[in-house]
Amino acid sequence: MSNTALPRPLVTSLIKDAVTAPSMHNAQPWKFAYKTGTGIIELRGDALRGMPHQDPDHRALHLGCGAALFGLRVAAAHRGRHAVVRLLPRPEDRWHFADVELRGPGDADRDLADRDLAALHPALSRRHTSRFPFTEEPIPSEVIGGLRGAALLEGCQLVVAGAWHTDTVLGAVHDSARFEAADEAVRAEIASWIRTGASDESESSGTEGIPSYALGPRQYDVTSPVRDFDAARRLPDRASARFEKRPQIALLGTVEDGPEEWLKAGQAMQRVLLRATLDGLCTSLMSQPLEWSELRSVARDPMSTMGFVHMLIRLGYGPKGRATPRRPVSDVLTFD
Repeated sequence: MSNTALPRPLVTSLIKDAVTAPSMHNAQPWKFAYKTGTGIIELRGDALRGMPHQDPDHRALHLGCGAALFGLRVAAAHRGRHAVVRLLPRPEDRWHFADVELRGPGDADRDLADRDLAALHPALSRRHTSRFPFTEEPIPSEVIGGLRGAALLEGCQLVVAGAWHTDTVLGAVHDSARFEAADEAVRAEIASWIRTGASDESESSGTEGIPSYALGPRQYDVTSPVRDFDAARRLPDRASARFEKRPQIALLGTVEDGPEEWLKAGQAMQRVLLRATLDGLCTSLMSQPLEWSELRSVARDPMSTMGFVHMLIRLGYGPKGRATPRRPVSDVLTFD
């Protein structure tokens, strides 16, 4: 254990970078605590920001926290610190997701890995979900290879769907939309995180959830797996557009399925997204078919060793997304 105390401004800046991570409906389900004098930052999941109807097992909540954990590692490397991570350090406490000990520069191999992390830092502030149409331009194989490598570095797999697999995934997406339309509780849960500017929205709505400007246009034809978060049409003036006919979809997953794998997958997800951002790609995340036990297994490629899919990632070239709001660091970080 390190005995090096970290200055409060440094810890605050690290967490500010970490919370740029994506999370389901931008719920930001993370809490950090700096253990004063130890050099250790504790990451906890916030059960109050879970989605009991769409994410009853808290898998997506773990993914979001894992993404924030990876952002913390990138921020530490950018500032010349090496992050030593222990996942699930106290099995009896299910919401204690990780301990992150920050050390100074070390051996050559570690420094090389940290340089790779630090190179991703500019993408933290540039990575935003884009729910706009992408072009039909194919992604070069070397770029896809780099994204696969990024997932492997975090102990996960990234499978880019071929033609038949894409059709299967799109079918699962369309089925999930029908399931969602028939489930009032799910629709209400989604609506609670959409920010339209209505007078009945909570005071905290300006720092969380998905604002109307980030919803993207409606689809003329349903060819893309982009979720329509305004199915109830509370925004009548929202524009419509044609989306790409053959979306390029990548599936992120692991061999096993459990809280530790979910946290690893969240880190891999963020690493892939940051790498894609630096490569000039736009991305959007699709979890809707994975929220239904009947459909989750349908999404995986039966020829792959990937046992469990944790996220679908739409990749391509097109309009960049805008930043969505984040809670103040003071709301998610405590000093103990």
